[in-house]
Amino acid sequence: MNTRRFPAWRTLILLLLCCICQPACAHKPSDSYLLLRVDGSHVAGQWDIALRDLDDAIGLDGDGDGQLTWDELRVRHGAIAAYAMARLQLSAAGQPCRLAPQGQQVDRHTDGAYTVLRFTATCAAPLQALHIGYRAFADIDAQHKGLLRVEYGDTVRTAILGADQPEQTIELVHPHPWREFQTYLTHGAWHIWIGYDHILFLLSLLLPAVLVRSGQRWQATPALRPALADVVKTVTAFTAAHSITLSAAAMGAATLPSRWVESAIAASVIAAALNNVVPLVQGRRWLLACGFGLLHGFGFAGVLADLGLPAGARALALAGFNLGVEIGQLAIVALFVPLAYYLRASPWYPRLALHGGSLAIALLAAVWLTERAFDIPLFKALL
Repeated sequence: MNTRRFPAWRTLILLLLCCICQPACAHKPSDSYLLLRVDGSHVAGQWDIALRDLDDAIGLDGDGDGQLTWDELRVRHGAIAAYAMARLQLSAAGQPCRLAPQGQQVDRHTDGAYTVLRFTATCAAPLQALHIGYRAFADIDAQHKGLLRVEYGDTVRTAILGADQPEQTIELVHPHPWREFQTYLTHGAWHIWIGYDHILFLLSLLLPAVLVRSGQRWQATPALRPALADVVKTVTAFTAAHSITLSAAAMGAATLPSRWVESAIAASVIAAALNNVVPLVQGRRWLLACGFGLLHGFGFAGVLADLGLPAGARALALAGFNLGVEIGQLAIVALFVPLAYYLRASPWYPRLALHGGSLAIALLAAVWLTERAFDIPLFKALL
């Protein structure tokens, strides 16, 4: 082995393993959805929390059979409310607001079942600014995020809460449109980085970009320019396609059932990965990126629907979210492509990185497809 190449070889393998193995534990990172409606000194809240996260934190599966029943949830309603209310603080002008749980239901998101905890908060005086402290699951999952949406009148503010940013102060005034743009820019960049299915689809398209097909074999591209041209065409096609459907869905012009969308996205990852093993679409991967990018746009729109678009700045917020997605995507490209180009001539790259990595991606996506299409927690059952 060429020892000068070993550090880069190890870096690429670690990068692929991080992208493939991390989502194997859960195809979507842990999120909750916190909605606060402000009216004077009163706040009406709704907090959607994944049952799988609550099961890890306080134990919901009473008989340990891996299946949660309504009876098991009902007897733990008090424990769920106590856990949640102890990890959420609302205050105004330095004075804490009094929280009171109001009831619970069960709802489904694209990644599984959630408890819907409704509560009220009473503050000392009409709110000019609301301070939120959020520490849910901080002790068991450092990657957990709370997607916050605050509504007051016709104004909507959003934020992301988590271990790295457990507190936010929301000014209850009409925000400047450019602040909304910056907020949604951050949301877009964050959600491409936690969208493992989107990342693996993109990597499936990028893996062969530094190779050329000669007969039945892959060979290293002789120059950087053709590789960059292929990357630019592929990424541009993917960007244009998912921007079209994201914008259409966000504006209400086109919608699809979330289960269909999430299942189709998993299928697109399988198709892109297997195309690297048995190339059916050669030289025109940008067409594959464009066609499947339309599906991925509906997936991004589902995230945006959870956040909502602010009245009065919808177009600017949508543009910010779109741009944030592209920034996150380009960061992946900038990290992966130079390393892949450097290692393209290594004899193991076609076999291990391209074929092995693509097969691993396809296998993982097949698990996702089964889970999403048939509502079967397959990976958890395999564990």
